[in-house]
Amino acid sequence: MKKKPSITSAVVDFILNGDTPPADVKKKALEHISDGTAVMLAGTRTACVKTLVAFVREKGGTPASTLLGFNVKASPSDAALVNGTSGHADDFDDTQLSSYPDRTYGLLTHPTVPVLASALAVGEVADCSGRAVLEAFVVGFEVECKLAEAINPDHYEGGFHSTGTLGAFGACAASSKLLNLSEEEVRCALGITASLSSGIRVNFGTMTKPLHAGMAAANGVVASMLAKRGFTADREALDGRWGFLNVLGHGSDPEKIVGRLGTPYVLRHPGASIKMYPCGSLAQPSMDALLEIVLDENLEPEDVREIRLRAGPNILDPLRYQSPVNGLQAKFSLPFGLACILVKRRAGLREYTTEVVRSQEMRDAMAKMKTILDTQVARMGKEKMRSIIEVELADGRVIQRVADTARGTPERPLQRAELSEKFRACASFVLDAKESEDVLKTISIIEGLSTITELTTRLTGENRSPGLK
Repeated sequence: MKKKPSITSAVVDFILNGDTPPADVKKKALEHISDGTAVMLAGTRTACVKTLVAFVREKGGTPASTLLGFNVKASPSDAALVNGTSGHADDFDDTQLSSYPDRTYGLLTHPTVPVLASALAVGEVADCSGRAVLEAFVVGFEVECKLAEAINPDHYEGGFHSTGTLGAFGACAASSKLLNLSEEEVRCALGITASLSSGIRVNFGTMTKPLHAGMAAANGVVASMLAKRGFTADREALDGRWGFLNVLGHGSDPEKIVGRLGTPYVLRHPGASIKMYPCGSLAQPSMDALLEIVLDENLEPEDVREIRLRAGPNILDPLRYQSPVNGLQAKFSLPFGLACILVKRRAGLREYTTEVVRSQEMRDAMAKMKTILDTQVARMGKEKMRSIIEVELADGRVIQRVADTARGTPERPLQRAELSEKFRACASFVLDAKESEDVLKTISIIEGLSTITELTTRLTGENRSPGLK
């Protein structure tokens, strides 16, 4: 029997010897770094991040890396933990898209946050240049996404949260590059990561879901720093009977990663999606479709008798909260997301709160929402986030719209003004208007920064949310 190619060796070679990313890939990476920074700043106001910051302060340690949004420093792994959790706290961070029809579209990883959180933390403590951090980010992003495509889809569909599991390898790749690890050290870092990596989907709708991204970032940092100190692990930990891909994924398709790292870069094709709503990516095409109907018809809630959403299990199963009781559950609730669009014509950070979820107007609107498992839609495939929206009006008319793409996807890319507006809205919880503009400018010239601290020192801010004193 022909021996399968080594995925571990392919990843190691790419981290150590990959070509400098081309200009268009770096340009796209800057968009995701800007978006990742934005959602990290916004996440600082959440209860889970407040708890983590208090925990890290009590824990102590060498203050080396910045907790974004706070005038606080912590160890690199603790900074990665907090910043990674913060970036995923609102479910507003980007999502990986699939290159293959047998890989579920929208259910791979949230690629930026684990990698960016680790790159900023390690880049700061190692006094790396902006160019080095940018290139390490591209490497980590690529490793995470290509592993997510290579692993058997059973990994996610069986209950693992790939942002937590595979995000750790992206974080490890970025950290290893910034720490200039040797080949043996990189192999050990990947092996350590293979034993640290975890995260299960049962925790969606709780504080622990964003913790997955934070732990992924922290685990990548811990693994690379331990390897730098001589800590050992298996040299082929991704491969073989007892390797990560087989144990946690029931196998993999090596041809989806070996020889394909950087050819093409995921940032070039198929790209990744930047979210316009702080909720599960699978809801976003449906919400955009309903928004178009509401605006085209100038609908008010009293004009609508019922809204029906028809979709397959790839949409309905993960978005499982029919009657959410808090803001976290609402992020995985189609009835809430659709009700927001109907009632408020928007669904932003200030809508996805427990107060809004429990308001009478939202409960009344959610009562008009009906989700239907449609086998015909399911048979159309899962390589798109497909649904059919039917709006039945009080006058008896029914307006139907097919949804399969959302704003922020490569098919419907955001304009620079839209990206900047999202950044400003997210950063407003921490930075004033001038500070936000300074950060946007600094990110745009990141390649010219002699040290990444020129960026991180602009991100300390003073969180303006209550309860963070």
